[in-house]
Amino acid sequence: MSPTRTLARIAVIGDVMVDRYITGSVSRISPEAPVPVLLHGAERIVAGGAANVAANAAALGAAVALVGLVGHDQPAEQLRGVLSDHPSIDLSGLVIDPARPTVTKTRVMSGHQQIVRIDAELSAPALGHVAEELVARGRVAIRDASVLVLSDYAKGVLTDAVIGALIAEAQVAGVPVIVDPKRRTFEAYRGASLVTPNRKELFEATGLPDDTDEDAARAAEAAARQFGGDVMVTRAEKGMTLWRRGGAVKHVPAHAREVFDVSGAGDTALAALAVSLADGREIEAAMEIANSAAAIAVSKLGTAIVTRAELEAALNRQIADAVPPGALVSRGEAAAIAATWRAAGETVVFTNGVFDLVHPGHISLIEQAAREGDRLIVGLNSDASVKRLKGDSRPLQDEAARARVLGALRDVDLVVLFGEDTPGELIEAIRPGVLVKGADYKPHEVVGADFVIANGGRLVLADLMAGRSTTALVKAARS
Repeated sequence: MSPTRTLARIAVIGDVMVDRYITGSVSRISPEAPVPVLLHGAERIVAGGAANVAANAAALGAAVALVGLVGHDQPAEQLRGVLSDHPSIDLSGLVIDPARPTVTKTRVMSGHQQIVRIDAELSAPALGHVAEELVARGRVAIRDASVLVLSDYAKGVLTDAVIGALIAEAQVAGVPVIVDPKRRTFEAYRGASLVTPNRKELFEATGLPDDTDEDAARAAEAAARQFGGDVMVTRAEKGMTLWRRGGAVKHVPAHAREVFDVSGAGDTALAALAVSLADGREIEAAMEIANSAAAIAVSKLGTAIVTRAELEAALNRQIADAVPPGALVSRGEAAAIAATWRAAGETVVFTNGVFDLVHPGHISLIEQAAREGDRLIVGLNSDASVKRLKGDSRPLQDEAARARVLGALRDVDLVVLFGEDTPGELIEAIRPGVLVKGADYKPHEVVGADFVIANGGRLVLADLMAGRSTTALVKAARS
């Protein structure tokens, strides 16, 4: 995340929880009863429910106002301690209700296997002055937010009255509302922009299956009629389906990862979706990002946090995997892919030129550059840049044709156009570990050399093949 980036502001309102993990090992059965005996190893406390959504949103770079109910008890203090690791979360919206415990889920684990879960909760609806205080603090949170998330775990916070008041406040403020539902049907969420059920919740609300993409779209449309907004269904190994008002449908396949634990993955996806929308992305792009965040979450054991750096790395890997060798890509794509290669320990090499009529001299330069590292990116002058440098008669081939020829060379991993007279800005975006230029340049004449060297890279001056140039070929052809 850039240090100058403005934090997205999210309001998260709902059922906050404490997730406690007791871990150890089991090697025998109790002589007192046919149950395993756990040799206690360790305990850890993490945020759960709406608090997990808030923690993930903060880890993804957002400022979060969290509103919910806690008891006057030790788990509430433990939750505050866990959330204090995220200074961008405002906890002033937590309402204390001495009459109920802080919702706590205790999971007893032997290795990666959950033996039993113990829940401490009072799911009675919040009423009277407690409900009034929730709404009052919710209104304060909404006024500064770009997106409102209602995280409904049916533990008493989001009653019909509270939901109605919060959605009405958001509509007045022009703040979109995303709901993670736990109702049998979705009428209580009328006025929400988007509801995000999982496949079980969708089936319970509509009675319709989601076995195929077409089934999922029909079920999502039926769910949408209940509250009047868009529906995004999280379908586990089937990925995600988005149904929008007007009938537009988008399906996103799940990313293949080893699944260790699905606990909290929905919270992570919800947080990534909200942060992406608050950052100004369209909902289709936000869904792609949420899908990637969920894939990271399920690869971790227990309720887990996905950081912005982890998510960016995963998105970059997806871009890199989708791009064929030698492809012409944008500057931003090249920078993202190069970052992925560096993260994998590969050395990125950069060279550049016009490459108007590719000849043996060009091939020699490419071959020498490729030997200096693992991945070769070639910067290619745009047509406008070539005309400024070489006159109106050039280039002989347009940029698309030149990029196609370069990309067909086996040593070239990516081709990137640049419209400036020099590749300096492109080099700074890609951050190569090695910069290669022809030996007709002196080191101090090579644009970008200072930047590459200052960042721990090196400059290589490649041997030239005498008498080989596009200019000479053009003169010979014209004579």
